[in-house]
Amino acid sequence: MAYAQLKDEIIAYSKSIEIDKIGFASANPFLTLKDRLIAHRELGYESGFEEPDIEKRVDSKNVMPEARSIIAIALAYPSKMKNPPKSSKGERRGIFCRASWGKDYHHILKEKLQLLENFILEKVPNARITSMVDTGELSDRAVAQRAGIGWSGKNCAIITPEFGSYVYLGEMITSIPFTPDQPLEDQCGSCRRCIDACPTGALVQGGQLNSQKCIAYLTQTKNFLPEQFRAKLGNRLYGCDTCQQVCPENKGIDFHMHKEMEPDPEVAKPLLLPLLSMSNREFKERFGHVSGSWRGKKPIQRNAIIALAHFKETEAIDPLTELLEKDPRPVIRGTAAWALAVIGGKSVEKQLKKAKDREKDTDVIGEINRGLNIIAQEL
Repeated sequence: MAYAQLKDEIIAYSKSIEIDKIGFASANPFLTLKDRLIAHRELGYESGFEEPDIEKRVDSKNVMPEARSIIAIALAYPSKMKNPPKSSKGERRGIFCRASWGKDYHHILKEKLQLLENFILEKVPNARITSMVDTGELSDRAVAQRAGIGWSGKNCAIITPEFGSYVYLGEMITSIPFTPDQPLEDQCGSCRRCIDACPTGALVQGGQLNSQKCIAYLTQTKNFLPEQFRAKLGNRLYGCDTCQQVCPENKGIDFHMHKEMEPDPEVAKPLLLPLLSMSNREFKERFGHVSGSWRGKKPIQRNAIIALAHFKETEAIDPLTELLEKDPRPVIRGTAAWALAVIGGKSVEKQLKKAKDREKDTDVIGEINRGLNIIAQEL
């Protein structure tokens, strides 16, 4: 009875600190998840950003031996930007995914979890608690599903009845044996819009994602983006929202309940050309507070170059030529060479040939040759 009362008090307190949804789950191992994760690894579908120890991902007792229950939380974030700036010729813009609008969600959820942890420890001083957000050992989605936050959609996102899939997730392992909540039944049914809409076919089937083909993952890589994915990138600088945008459960969903999640339009949808010459310090000052900056400047700049090629933005020819000639990073030089060919065609052939003569990096030479082949094919 004491734990039942404490559970009610925790739920009430969670609302007072603006946690939008809370659920309780048992700390039993996630046995079916383990089988899926093993198969996922064998197929080569992992991103490499995950916790490498599968045993920790599926059993909270391998993270905290005293685990008796897990508390899951969800916070809803906006899906629409107020007064979004227009992208036009000469002033082309990129886009960060919705999960990277506003303040970095890792910080927001960690602050909420810390408040919740403090509240519980005031009530039960000898309780053991371990909290995590996204980068922790447990699977956020598996915990949220078991705790009744939502069901796991075919797009591999947790879909809540109230907020759709536009929610951030966090969890807290506790030594307190709370009564678990009831998981929600899958409500995707026969719908496969997310699978059909995925730009790269990364959604192999409902609930199975090949991370190596997922645009959200590809935008975070630091090396050359494989050419077959460049046209699919469009003007995305970080992340991808396609599988969420087409989901019927997200129709009309747009919540603005947390000021810190509100996007600055000039950050969430920035001009592309200034990104090419931005210093590390400028990048950190401008984008350091959003989650999409966690991999640093280079992936964003590479993606900006690809986005300019997507728009065939002729205003980019001079700055891209400067990158090809002077940038110390092979990935930026090579991507600039490819983009120049896509944008400028025959008019940049001489620049590419000059660059090839002085270039020493074999990968960059390969990109220059790729660009020259694009020009030859056009002719």
